[in-house]
Amino acid sequence: MTAKAALLAASMLIASPAAAQSIDARTQARIDRILKATPLIDGHNDLAEELRENYGGKTEGLASGTDQWKPKALMTDMARLHQGRVGGQFWSVYIPAEVEGDRAIRNTLEEIDIAKRFIAAYPRDLEQAYTADDVVRIHKAGRVASLIGIEGGHQMGHSFAALRQFYNLGARYMTLTHFKTTDWADSATDVPKHNGLTDYGKAVVHEMNRIGMLVDLSHVSEGTMMSALDVSKAPIIFSHSSAKAIDGHPRNVSDAVLARLAQNGGVVMVNFAPDYVNEAIWKWSADRDAEAARIARMNTGHPKADIDAAMDAWTKAHPQPAATVSQVADHVDHIAKIAGYDHVGIGGDLDGIPSVPVGLTGVQDYPNLFAELIRRGWTDQNLAKLAGGNILRVLRQAEAVSKSMANEPPAADQLTPDYR
Repeated sequence: MTAKAALLAASMLIASPAAAQSIDARTQARIDRILKATPLIDGHNDLAEELRENYGGKTEGLASGTDQWKPKALMTDMARLHQGRVGGQFWSVYIPAEVEGDRAIRNTLEEIDIAKRFIAAYPRDLEQAYTADDVVRIHKAGRVASLIGIEGGHQMGHSFAALRQFYNLGARYMTLTHFKTTDWADSATDVPKHNGLTDYGKAVVHEMNRIGMLVDLSHVSEGTMMSALDVSKAPIIFSHSSAKAIDGHPRNVSDAVLARLAQNGGVVMVNFAPDYVNEAIWKWSADRDAEAARIARMNTGHPKADIDAAMDAWTKAHPQPAATVSQVADHVDHIAKIAGYDHVGIGGDLDGIPSVPVGLTGVQDYPNLFAELIRRGWTDQNLAKLAGGNILRVLRQAEAVSKSMANEPPAADQLTPDYR
């Protein structure tokens, strides 16, 4: 299990069943027609981290069959990307939030290298994209347009130079925080310290606007969301988040933020993580954590086997809920209702989560979500916006903002002669 997945698994020990979904031929033909015209672009996939954490950074064997890999089965391979009609993918580059400074920059570069190596290793399937026009061209050629996303502001190591070089290597978004609050931005899952962004954090957003890098607000606190919306000249994104009105998890996006998102022009790319999809799972996780603490306290001095047996008994008596593709569609529907159809997308977080919803078990299953939305009456036009039309528009707007800021000088770092 990756470090990121382990953090989620600590509070979300779900073993979602992998039920097969059946799509009738007429609906499948409609989905294929839509996704041939508009690339399905997913905002967040953690394949690079899985390869780093569990397989020493190897890029061999990704053509097919990675669902059988050990010690950790993967949710992504080339065959299943095509089966899922994927036309574009932001490959996430994640390192733990505890890693900071120069080490964070080095580890980020190493993981970017993994992503670039597997993109290069499968030229019939993948091609790196740097612009919205690249994405359209690569999709038309039958390949998956591959972009890179940096999953935490700690990864730039307080270096604007590093941020710019990440962009030059192909990173087209950076998430402002991960699970921990930094010294310049509050996280959704940590104690807030700044009521949003500090002045330095606002300068980071400005520099991202200047170079054309999307500002990603997944993982940040609502205060940080509001601060970023206040200062960003370009549309922002949530690369993998869901709707707080449906599931109150702090990682999700409130209706107040969704209302502002429409004004900003950004997009929420809906996450598949069961804990963020089904509120009952989030609450069950909290109950399980509380029971684990109680059992540990009451059995101080007892063998670990006794504690494990007590937890197993509790879990058997309190079976965990499951998330479903229908519940994921509820989040898509809600975001479309509050922010508008122009402001919703897909960010599955596959290979970054320890479990999956029923019907969305890997990259091959995106058509199941489209089939569910078709059943609910979604039009082809709105399905195309969800698939990739909205994020392509955001990319183009970010490119235009960057062009308009071309005469501004790069943000300066406070450099010290520590190379001596």
